[in-house]
Amino acid sequence: MLPISGIEAKNEHPFGTLFGGHFDETDTYRHRRPNGMSDWLIFYTLEGEGYLRTPAGEKRCGAGHIGLLRAGVSHEYGTVQGKRWNFYWVHFQKLPEIDYLPGDEAVVQALPDGNLQKRVQRAFHNILNDSRERSGFWHILCENSLREVILLTAQQMEQRLDPRIELALQYISRHMSQPVRVDDVANSVGLSVSRLSHLFKQETGESVLEHLNRLRLQQAALLMEHMGRTATESALDVGFNNYNHFADLFRKAYGVSPRAYKKEKGGLVKPV
Repeated sequence: MLPISGIEAKNEHPFGTLFGGHFDETDTYRHRRPNGMSDWLIFYTLEGEGYLRTPAGEKRCGAGHIGLLRAGVSHEYGTVQGKRWNFYWVHFQKLPEIDYLPGDEAVVQALPDGNLQKRVQRAFHNILNDSRERSGFWHILCENSLREVILLTAQQMEQRLDPRIELALQYISRHMSQPVRVDDVANSVGLSVSRLSHLFKQETGESVLEHLNRLRLQQAALLMEHMGRTATESALDVGFNNYNHFADLFRKAYGVSPRAYKKEKGGLVKPV
């Protein structure tokens, strides 16, 4: 076993076990628990590939995969033969959010490249730092990071979109306030414009432009309602350079003009 960093002793916190680490292991690494364990164990693979084996069978946990072993289940996990396994791991007591995941003995879910993987990696990094420092509220901070990882995993399992469309949705969300061309989105996910357009419509029920405009309109409405932005300011904030075009789209979506929506503060106006 070759730990890069880790916390090897369980804490005696009154809220339960919570400890973890970061390992980079050769294919000689394996760990067996014939009688299972009283806590839960979650993994995030950075590079290489590991396996999770239970009476129900074996699942592989490759780069960008979340793996989860349930409490009370006989299991073995380790590095796949001929590979290395570079991964984060955390032992923890069951959190309510676990119920959003399937009831399998072991759960493995791939996360799409890009922002989601970075977000999950950052959450594990925070767990390790907070549990190591043990400053005020460290246990709650760690649990909140775990909840984020579990909910993001559950969300990914529920959506079941083509991974390329997941990446396209992330690109659109991150660049919403900037000029966004379909060509840019297609290039970001390695598809032709025609293939992206067909697949995007098939997976989401919207065109790329329809989705982008819907996100922008929703954000503009929130800015007017909660941040005191004028109709013109909110249009510019979300990426519309032509106010008349923005107003036409807003009226079709909400049934009133942006300025009327702003006047009513948006509280009673819903999309039509």
